[in-house]
Amino acid sequence: MQRIGMVIGVRPEKIEEYKRLHAAVWPEVLSMISACNIRNYSIFLKEPENLLFSFFEYHGTDYAADMAKMAADPKTQEWWSVCIPCQEPLASRKEGEWWAQMPEVFFHA
Repeated sequence: MQRIGMVIGVRPEKIEEYKRLHAAVWPEVLSMISACNIRNYSIFLKEPENLLFSFFEYHGTDYAADMAKMAADPKTQEWWSVCIPCQEPLASRKEGEWWAQMPEVFFHA
């Protein structure tokens, strides 16, 4: 199992919309998240900085393949089309990232 943390900005004028969307995530999107071996997925909001922090556990064996499977899913693409306008990627993210991945520096079970 791999723990993954990521961060992205959220546009101040879109915070309420983002909260509304995530209060009722589409069932097909949730099913795809599970089908891609993601468990214990959470997104946190830090205001007034307007940062979203996501955390999840990846329980699969091929992260890249599972992320490609998710990205190819039409319902997930539709979901992203309504969520992406709410987000503001960090300027410091690596090339190819939308959400900036963060290395784990501490864990205690």
